[in-house]
Amino acid sequence: MNKQLLCLRCSETMRYVKNEKLQLGQAGWILGTLPNLLSGAMEVAVYVCPVCGKIELFQSQSDNCSEGIAQKKCPVCGKSHDLDDPVCPFCRHKYYE
Repeated sequence: MNKQLLCLRCSETMRYVKNEKLQLGQAGWILGTLPNLLSGAMEVAVYVCPVCGKIELFQSQSDNCSEGIAQKKCPVCGKSHDLDDPVCPFCRHKYYE
């Protein structure tokens, strides 16, 4: 992603740090971290403001469906979103009635 971004807080140019994988899911009482491991990870680009220290995360351009959250295309508006969304977040098309 590595593009020039301005800090929303102080308008200074933000510095690209690196791409990082964020673990999805949560640990449970019975199965422990197993559901967390099966949820996968989402790759994000990390940017930091050198003046105020604000950190921003953006979905990495190298992120694909097999490494992150599975995506599906809405039959009404054609935009991609999370596979488990019951309603398209863009046009509000309902998948299950």
